[in-house]
Amino acid sequence: MARLLQALRGSQPVARFQRCCGLFPAGDEGGGGGGGGGDPAEGPRLRAACNGAAAGPPRRRGGSAGCRPPNGVRSGRGSQGCPQKYVVKNYFYYYLFKFSAALGEEIFYITFLPFTYWNIDHSVSRRMIIIWSIVMYIGQVSKDILKWPRPLSPPVVKLEMRTDAEYGMPSTHAMAATAISFSFLIATMNQYKYPFELGLMAAFVFSTLVCLSRLYTGMHTVLDVIGGALISAVLLVLLYPAWDSIDHLLLTSPFCPLLSIAVPLVLCYNYPKLDYYSPTRGDTTTILGAGAGATVGFWLNNQYAAPAYTGENLGFPLITGTTVVLVLARFFTGLSVILLTRQLMKNVVLGTLCYCYKFPISDLEARRRLEVEVPYKFVTYSSVGFTATVIVPLLHGLLGLI
Repeated sequence: MARLLQALRGSQPVARFQRCCGLFPAGDEGGGGGGGGGDPAEGPRLRAACNGAAAGPPRRRGGSAGCRPPNGVRSGRGSQGCPQKYVVKNYFYYYLFKFSAALGEEIFYITFLPFTYWNIDHSVSRRMIIIWSIVMYIGQVSKDILKWPRPLSPPVVKLEMRTDAEYGMPSTHAMAATAISFSFLIATMNQYKYPFELGLMAAFVFSTLVCLSRLYTGMHTVLDVIGGALISAVLLVLLYPAWDSIDHLLLTSPFCPLLSIAVPLVLCYNYPKLDYYSPTRGDTTTILGAGAGATVGFWLNNQYAAPAYTGENLGFPLITGTTVVLVLARFFTGLSVILLTRQLMKNVVLGTLCYCYKFPISDLEARRRLEVEVPYKFVTYSSVGFTATVIVPLLHGLLGLI
C-alpha cells in the first residue's frame, strides 16, 4: 500500500497520462502514446510552457532545466518562468481539458452559482454555495498544512502559471467539482422529476473531467486528485443530514448576518502562515467573502422579500422560446451587474487601503500583506455575493424579467 501511495504521489504517472493524451515536451514527442483525434493537416505544434518546480520558494533543482528568473519575476507559463517548448499532438484532448480546467476557476463559479439562483431554484443555489464555501476552505487550508509539492517539471509539462505557486494536496479543483456536481444532484433529485441515473452520470462526468484536467495541465499528482475527490465526498456525506437545519438556521436566525461576516473574517485573518507568499490565502478570502455576502443576502430576502419556506421557489420552468429569452436576459443582466460591482469595489477598496496604509497602488508586495489582502478581497467579493442575491433580483423585478 505504501508503494502504491508513493507511486500515485509521483510525477511519472502524470507525465505518462500527458503523453497518452498527446502532450509532449519538445524533443520527446516521439515517445509513444500520441493518440489520435488531432488535426492531421495541422500536425503537431510547438507551444511555449515552462520548466516549473514544485510549489515553494524559487529554488534550483538538480537535474532539471529549471532556471531562476531575474529578481524572481515569472514569465510565460509555469512556476519558474523558464522557457520550455511542448508539442500538442491531439487537439481534442488539449481543448477538452483546458475547458474542463476552467470549470474549476472563478469564471465558472461567478456564472454558474448565480445562474442557479436567478433561473433554477433558490434552495438548490443556497445549498451549493454553503457546501462550496466549506469544502473550499478545508481544501485550501489543508494544502498549506500538508505542504505537499506539485508534480516536478520535467518530466511533467505544466500548462498553468498562477496555481503552481501553491502546494498540491488536495486538489481543490477536484474538491469543488465533486462538491458542486453532487450537491446539485442531491439537492434536486427529491424536488424534480428526472432520471436519477442521468443526473448521476452528469455529475460523475463533470467531476471526472475536472479531475483529469488537473493531470493533463500538470498541476496535480494522481494522489492529489483522488484525495481531493474523496475529502469532498466525505464532507458531503457528513453535511447532508444537517442540510435542512443549516439552511433554516441561516435564513431565520437573527444572528445570521453578524456570524456570516465575523466567522469568515476570523478564519481569513488566522489563515496558516507560510514562509513565502502563496495566493491560497487570497483565494480563500475570495471564496469566504462571496459566501458571506451571499448568506447575508439569503437572510435579507427571507426576512423582507419572499420567504424561502413558503414553497414559492422558481423551480425548473417549462422550456419555451419566451422562457429561454427571459433566462438569458436575467443571466446577462445579472452577470453585467456582478462584474461592474466587482470592478467598482476593487477600485474603491484598494484605493481606500492605499490611502490608509500609505503605499502606491502598483506596490504588489504591499497588496500581499495580511492587513491589506484580507479586507481587499473580503469586502470586494462579499459585495459581489450580496449583489448577486439581493440587488440583481431586485433589478430583475424592476425590468419585468421575473
